[in-house]
Amino acid sequence: QVQLVESGGGLVQPGGSLRLSCAASGFNLDHYAIAWFRQAPGKGREEISCISGSDGSTYYTDSVKGRFAISRDNAKNTGYLQMNSLKPEDTAVYYCAVERLSCSWPEGYYGMDYWGEGTLVTVSA
Repeated sequence: QVQLVESGGGLVQPGGSLRLSCAASGFNLDHYAIAWFRQAPGKGREEISCISGSDGSTYYTDSVKGRFAISRDNAKNTGYLQMNSLKPEDTAVYYCAVERLSCSWPEGYYGMDYWGEGTLVTVSA
């Protein structure tokens, strides 16, 4: 059974930090790119970051650049998104998705092979 499960979401104050995890099971994540998407209330789903499974290249959308960091631990079959200096506008459901080999940045939505069900991040005082 192929599965991706996100965890680490929750309520955090502005300026705070969270680390999201994306745990894969049923397949080996080594040669997959790992991407993070988010969908804010009333907005469409946007790709915010990706890390390649081929050469480890990373990509970030402008709104999170310098605040978020994507990483992976292939031994744990898990990807991560470290989120710092969080703002209320970061409030969204965050989704992990993977595709074979390389990131299709910045239009990776249709090329993803597997998706998680999302984890809610709420940034509020």
